Amino acid sequence: MPGTPPAKATGRAFLARLTNAGIWLGMALLALMATLVVLQVAARNFLDLGLPWADELARFACIGLVFVSVPALAGRQVMVAVTMLPDMSKPGPRRAMVLVADLATLAFAGLMLWSFAEFLPRAGKFLTPALRVPNWVYYSLALTGSLLLFAVACHRVLGALRRRDPSAYYHDPRDETGQPT
Repeated sequence: MPGTPPAKATGRAFLARLTNAGIWLGMALLALMATLVVLQVAARNFLDLGLPWADELARFACIGLVFVSVPALAGRQVMVAVTMLPDMSKPGPRRAMVLVADLATLAFAGLMLWSFAEFLPRAGKFLTPALRVPNWVYYSLALTGSLLLFAVACHRVLGALRRRDPSAYYHDPRDETGQPT
């Protein structure tokens, strides 16, 4: 449960490191997006110049930021944190509620992957208007984030079925309460 050190398991530790890398990549994408937005505003106001490539790259950064950051939130079970009922419940019903939430996340991630499998083979060969890169490159971070979300949800479901704390590997070790910092 929260605050208890996790048992050693290489797969989960590796997955937790990947989700941490997603947070760092998300922060870099946020910085890129902010820089591009400021560049666009400056170019339009001072140079009377539109930069469609910057707009498209900022959109890529925004899409990537969301999708590569979500697996870390799902691992920590703070993606959608409405916890009043589980917090008031006894341990058995609380574990069941966490399992249902993780199964819903797993179903969502599976649906996203199926959507990508249907969408990308047809639309992936077309080029984006300004940058002229294939759509499969443009949506690669979204696909990567969805794959990672699916893996995190699978590990959380398996951990819940084994009566282990599925969030233990994803919490920041500097926070002794078990909540993300």
